[in-house]
Amino acid sequence: MEEEQNKGQGDIQPAIEVTNIVKTYKLYDRLRDRVKDAFGLGKKSFQYHYALNGVSMKIYQGETVGIIGTNGSGKSTILKIITGVLHPTSGEVHVNGRISALLELGAGFNQEYNGIENIYLNGTMMGFSEKEIEAKLPSILEFADIGDYVYQPVKTYSSGMFVRLAFAVAINIEPEILIVDEALSVGDVFFQAKCYHKFEEFKEMGKTIVFVSHDLNSISKYCDRVFLLNRGELLGEGSPREMIDAFKRVLVGQYEPAGETKKMSWDNEDLPGSDLPEGALGVNPNLQEYGNGQARIVEYRLIDQKGLPTMAILKGSEFTMYMKVRFEESVPAPIFAFSIKNVQGTEITGTNSMIEKAYLESGEPGQVKEITFRQRMTLQGGEYLISLGVTGYRGDTFQVYHRLYDVINVTVVSDKNTVGFYDMESEVIVTDAQ
Repeated sequence: MEEEQNKGQGDIQPAIEVTNIVKTYKLYDRLRDRVKDAFGLGKKSFQYHYALNGVSMKIYQGETVGIIGTNGSGKSTILKIITGVLHPTSGEVHVNGRISALLELGAGFNQEYNGIENIYLNGTMMGFSEKEIEAKLPSILEFADIGDYVYQPVKTYSSGMFVRLAFAVAINIEPEILIVDEALSVGDVFFQAKCYHKFEEFKEMGKTIVFVSHDLNSISKYCDRVFLLNRGELLGEGSPREMIDAFKRVLVGQYEPAGETKKMSWDNEDLPGSDLPEGALGVNPNLQEYGNGQARIVEYRLIDQKGLPTMAILKGSEFTMYMKVRFEESVPAPIFAFSIKNVQGTEITGTNSMIEKAYLESGEPGQVKEITFRQRMTLQGGEYLISLGVTGYRGDTFQVYHRLYDVINVTVVSDKNTVGFYDMESEVIVTDAQ
């Protein structure tokens, strides 16, 4: 597995190498148990909690790497260990390069100092002289763009102003490795755009970027590789698309390790798309599927405006996504869904029957439903991947009955591509000024 992941890295050296990191904390039921343990009194009265359990990572120079996972999975903990804020219980960390880290708000800043004083404080901590910091000050202030607030104590800042200053300092001290922990979600949309533009500049300069984010679109767009953590353990590493799809399985409790994927009990004649001509619809031969099997997608196809199965859609024309679902058990108010991604794994668009208020009845055992989504294609010309799903709720619990990831490849044929993901179909009128 590791050899496959490292294939193509050539002679590039790891910027960060984490080996078998374990981080444990003691959990006490009562405060007095903590006090007794501190003084070695009485018997053991705590339990160990593993924030990280045997995690190993290699991050290579020039890579942009994302770390994703649910809350409490150990994402922030591993970043703090890499940056030296925390010490591991066991294991080793090797860092090759100057790190600049933007962790949770407040880290590395003195709340009583004003913005200017904190800039000098952080620069000094990074090993810069006062003269060197003074030379960097204009670029820091320009990027932060918080005006005269820079002369006020940072304890008076809003969270948005704080993250502006913190990020401006982090990226202007010439780091070789930039580490960011979810902080960008605090800034306004314009500042976020400026930060991500800086990410792109850093990538072009060959710098290493590691960031934690719940924004899966940003993970998909900017990352070369992604690590997936869950409950302190590393579940996998791979391309953004692979790991984001795996993360979605984790969220609904249906993740299976590589090589251990449970096969659903399909009858041969009921395999998805099995009644279709082989290869005719761009069906993925290695599709990823999962679900509890209470409802199953047994057929699907993409249909053009003439009513014919296809894998190529003319931009501007109508098309239909069709699927057939069979219910194995009683399913209250099933939700039928489809979505479209680009080849990098970013979800571009999609909808479902609940959003469209199209079907709110229950499915009964043995029933078969045909579902069609009809719309006009406004995406730019290119290659896309379609995913399908049948989900729903039992009480307050979200259920995945059957999902098919990246099941169909569709080519959008276009003789006019505008900017971005889709065409706004603007009408342009130019007249003489009055």
